[in-house]
Formats: sequence, structure tokens, C-alpha cells
Amino acid sequence: MKPCVNLSSRQRGLSLIVVMLILVVVTILGIGGAQIALLGERSTRYDRDYLVATQSAEAALMDAEYDIRGPNTDPNARVASFTAGNIGIFVTGCGTGTAQGLCMPPDDAAKPVWATVDFLDATTGAHTVAFGAFTGRIFKSGSTGVQPELAPRYIIEVVDDLMPGGNAGASASPRPKMYRVTAIGFGPRKEVQVVMQTAFRKEKG
Repeated sequence: MKPCVNLSSRQRGLSLIVVMLILVVVTILGIGGAQIALLGERSTRYDRDYLVATQSAEAALMDAEYDIRGPNTDPNARVASFTAGNIGIFVTGCGTGTAQGLCMPPDDAAKPVWATVDFLDATTGAHTVAFGAFTGRIFKSGSTGVQPELAPRYIIEVVDDLMPGGNAGASASPRPKMYRVTAIGFGPRKEVQVVMQTAFRKEKG
């Protein structure tokens, strides 16, 4: 009888080992599936935040165009200052007050002005313009819901008009001017940022 008892015990021991191995495999698969699902959720959330920041930056570019050419309803509107011959409103390093965010471009060897200004500075002495500051337009932002945590901001540089269709000849004196707008938009977390840039030629003035 002893051989039969030993064989039965061995079979039960082998079955236990197989069951434990199956449980380990199932556990590993479960953990792997959970991690994949978590990574997918994070990726989706980041894509959403990036899209919000992109739309915010695009809105800032549009607001800058309203700042330059109007129409706008803000009593501090400076649209009349953006004329072909008026470059005195632009400041080296970007201005403040009524010249807020109006920048003379640096020398070619220097860093671009948009790489030196602090777009996170929202104080009254900031060198960048918050959405609606000179146009009266409204932009919803804050930490509630899925919306940009901070309002988008922008700067405007005056540059020589070298675009096709403009008078880019070397003999042009003075060369005609156009505007280069750099804007930053934020996602639901301000760490998610999108920077966009466009060149804008005012139709009149």
C-alpha cells in the first residue's frame, strides 16, 4: 500500500505546483494589462491637454491680430498705433504699459526675443500680453474643469517685410514692416505648453 500512498501524494503535490504556476501567470498578465491601461489613460489625457494648449495658443494669435488691426472694444485699444511708419512703440527687450509685449527683434547673433521673455509672468510689469488685455475679448481659464489653467499670452515684434509680394528689395528705404507674433497656450496643467508663431501684415495703416 505504501507505493500507492506515495504516488497519490506526489500527484497532489504536482497539481499544487501547476495551480500555483497558473496563478502566477494570471497575476503577471493582470498586472501587465493594468499597466497598459494606465499608460493608455495617461497618453489620452496628455493628448487632450496638448490639444487644449494648442487651441489656447491659436486663440492668442488671433487676439494679437485684433490688437494690431481691430476691431476691439477695450478702452486701452492701441490699434491706431500700428501704422506702417510707427516703429517707435516697439521696445528693445519688449515694453510694458501701453507698449506691453511690443518688441524690437534682437541682433541676428542674439537669442530670439521670444526665448528670453518670461511668458509665465502675469504681473502688471510683465513683458508679454495676456489675452484680451488690449482687445476687450474674454478667455475662460482656471483650475476648474477641462480648460487652460492660465490665459494665453503673446508678444509682437516688428520686422522687415521680406515675404513674397512685399517690397523686399535691398534698395527699399525704409523697408516696409510687418509683425511677427509669438504666442503661448497652456493646458489644464500649466506645465503643458504650446508655443506658436505667425507673421502678420496689416492691410492698411
